[in-house]
Amino acid sequence: MAYASRIINHSKKLRNVPNLLRHDHAVLVRCFSNGAQSSVCKSEAAERERVSKFVACYHVSSGLPRNNCSRTTMRLGIPTGGVAYSRELTCSQVQSRRGFASDAGFPPHQEIGMPSLSPTMTEGNIARWLKKEGDKVNPGEVLCEVETDKATVEMECMEEGYLAKIIKGDGSKEIKVGEIIAITVEEEEDIAKFKDYSPSTSDSGAPAAKEPAAPPPKQEPVQQPVSSPEAKSKPSSPPSEDRLFASPLARKMAEDHKVPLSSIKGTGPDGRIVKADIEDYLASRGKDVSAPTPKTKDGKLEALDYVDIPHSQIRKVTASRLLISKQTIPHYYLTVDTCVDKLLDLRSQLNSLLEASGGKRISVNDLVIKAAALALRKVPQCNSSWTDDYIRQYNNVNINVAVQTENGLYVPVIRNADKKGLSSISSEVKQLAQKAKENSLKPEDYEGGTFTVSNLGGPFGIKQFCAIINPPQSGILAVGSAEKRVIPSSGPEQFQFASFMSVTLSCDHRVIDGAIGAEWLKAFKGYIENPESMLL
Repeated sequence: MAYASRIINHSKKLRNVPNLLRHDHAVLVRCFSNGAQSSVCKSEAAERERVSKFVACYHVSSGLPRNNCSRTTMRLGIPTGGVAYSRELTCSQVQSRRGFASDAGFPPHQEIGMPSLSPTMTEGNIARWLKKEGDKVNPGEVLCEVETDKATVEMECMEEGYLAKIIKGDGSKEIKVGEIIAITVEEEEDIAKFKDYSPSTSDSGAPAAKEPAAPPPKQEPVQQPVSSPEAKSKPSSPPSEDRLFASPLARKMAEDHKVPLSSIKGTGPDGRIVKADIEDYLASRGKDVSAPTPKTKDGKLEALDYVDIPHSQIRKVTASRLLISKQTIPHYYLTVDTCVDKLLDLRSQLNSLLEASGGKRISVNDLVIKAAALALRKVPQCNSSWTDDYIRQYNNVNINVAVQTENGLYVPVIRNADKKGLSSISSEVKQLAQKAKENSLKPEDYEGGTFTVSNLGGPFGIKQFCAIINPPQSGILAVGSAEKRVIPSSGPEQFQFASFMSVTLSCDHRVIDGAIGAEWLKAFKGYIENPESMLL
């Protein structure tokens, strides 16, 4: 009866949880932190004692361990002066949280995690730190440069304090989003206390350690059937290494390719190693089976001379996205030749006017982007993307332009290209291309595209090629070089020269049917061969 009475008493106290939580959040946080040094005034002492008693009762009735109490995270909107509390920022730009003054002697501090700076970012690299340990930091100041999956972005400080410890230094690679990269403190004298600080596994954003595997079930002894002496004399294990059975051809191949027979499991009769076993082994090692390994004059193997180039973040993301595109998108290709004589004449006239007024010259690629944007406005089915439930057709015509740099392939976006003039498009393309080469593109510079243009003709002289669709888009235009051709003239046995440019449209057949793709190319060709219509 006494035990039941105590349980009823505790349950009555638990009914007052909402009232206590609403009464004073800051007091509750102080009580939840075993190691925090509170600076509350004397008027709060009685309230703190009452809440502490409640917390103790709550541990008894709920079964929550006391040692876990200090790790509870409270979400507070306004920090309480002089109190160490834990807070998580759910903002996608910066992830940080405050830590309590722990039993290990660490004062109140803020743990800064690797931010998520793009929708597809799962990990990032630290390009360089712009602040050193011990430096004072203010809100809005740049702490470091983070290399994301698409660009290098500056990470700004959110609160005033001092940079006490840099966990991930310059050049740190493959840091998971949320993983702790630095520690800041509010007081300058607390910096030295974090000299040997290392974040715990549970505090970092790295995946938690896997639970130890359950011990294998105990195997009950099974009675073996009584066998005859002849059966016992037969070996149940494969032949020992000093007695390997192999066919003569397999032994010859193993000798030519320096393959130890002991490392190969035979698939022939009675475990015999045959020719197919040697071929499978060599294929798994990427060696050529048809020819023996080349040897030098000394009889030694000739080593390959190579250099391993580490993957950049943009290279890994590009490889992953293009692989998914080729595996999941049903590509088909449409090619057309367009006469560009009038286009080149118009470009010369416009550039003469721009040079006279001090403007920048217009390139053929600028005219191609404008023609592609107007064709998308005319045939909006190509300005769409596929989803499992519907086809999303975009009202904005945002053209991504492929730019090759030393770090990899970037695709900055020209927004509302159908509504912009040629001079504006030319200026934006040059500006974004320069930022791409400097690896300083921001997410808003490359996100939100609905169609892509890739030009290998002007810069590299490629006549024609087929580009891979940039998901989730449904089309990409591959532009080749312009070349002069001989074409028939109006009179008999007469001919003339004309410049033609080959373009290839890669389409997602789930979204763009063949006739729709052909209609888009017809509209594009009309704008290219009659460029004055783009100015209307």
